[in-house]
Amino acid sequence: DFDQALAKVLLGQVGIEDADGTTFRTAIRAAEQAKRALSASDSTVIEVALNGQKVEAGLDRATFEQLITPIVERTRAACLQALADAELVPGDIDEVVLVGGSTRVPLVRRFVGELFGRTPHADLDPDKVVALGAAIQADLLSGKSDLADDLLLVDVIPLSLGIEMMGGTTERIIARTTGIPTTASQTFTTHVDDQTHVTVHVVQGERELAKDNRSLAHFKLGIPPMPAGMPRVRVEFSVDADGILKVSAEEEHTGASAKVDVQPTYGLSDDEVEAMLDDAIDHAEEDIDERLLIDARIEGEQILHSLRKALTVDQDLLDGDEGDDFSKLADDLEAALKGTDRRRIQDLGERLDRLTAPFAQRRIERDLAQAIHGRMADNVADTLGLEHG
Repeated sequence: DFDQALAKVLLGQVGIEDADGTTFRTAIRAAEQAKRALSASDSTVIEVALNGQKVEAGLDRATFEQLITPIVERTRAACLQALADAELVPGDIDEVVLVGGSTRVPLVRRFVGELFGRTPHADLDPDKVVALGAAIQADLLSGKSDLADDLLLVDVIPLSLGIEMMGGTTERIIARTTGIPTTASQTFTTHVDDQTHVTVHVVQGERELAKDNRSLAHFKLGIPPMPAGMPRVRVEFSVDADGILKVSAEEEHTGASAKVDVQPTYGLSDDEVEAMLDDAIDHAEEDIDERLLIDARIEGEQILHSLRKALTVDQDLLDGDEGDDFSKLADDLEAALKGTDRRRIQDLGERLDRLTAPFAQRRIERDLAQAIHGRMADNVADTLGLEHG
């Protein structure tokens, strides 16, 4: 990024806005040489021929740092996010190791020192740090290393893994940066009566809506028809040391199960992972607003469904004009569900809950009385030696 920023300045000096591949590569090489020179001295002279035009310009370190400061600042959020994911603060870090040739730039080293409150570890060649780490990991995996008791390198999941929920939201099962191997599970239920199957849509990413994340797999779990809320579907995610994801779903009452294997990071480069993270940050506020609206609508729909089902079964328990009052407020809620006013949906749902509370209590008391009466009848039958009816 540093090289490209400086290369664009050089091209601009000769009026080139859209350079061809050869010219742009020439400008990049000149910019890289200047960057290296300014890492060791306070100024340098750039001499390069671009598209037949000679560029000769002096450049001091202060000007170069002014040019690249916005690029360096972009890394601040990533560093702070990494600390947050690890549940650490800068003071918890023992050493900050610099990786990559651009970390030789004095501005970068000052930035790291300021952010972490300590001088970065610069004794290692930043161009060789990754190779050194790979060599250490290979030594550990060999099982013959003397470092095994002192070092532990853990692979992590680069992006969260989860499933699509009702309404299209994402429910995360395994959070990003979780070390592997790992296993996690959650239990879900149905929202529709007599559902005969559950579709499990596995997704990867940090967005709140499944459609904005990367789709990994779909599979179906057949279940026997039951009232909404009765099935208990346990979904388990398991990631092994090779990064292979196994997803299984089991209905706990019947034992019905289904599963699928996925390689979640297949086809994703580091740049693509970073782009997905940036995308999630850029859309975070609007995503949260949309998710909250969807959740409010689902809750409102469940309130309406439960009320209408109760009125169909227990209409005889209504008191006076309760039915008319319920219907009016239910109609208002149904109309609100078609709009985007989340607070109105929530307010009407809460009002309907409060209004129907006495009716719900009468239903509970009636069911309890019937249960007690049934047990008493069974006890009498047992005493008389009669069959239960």
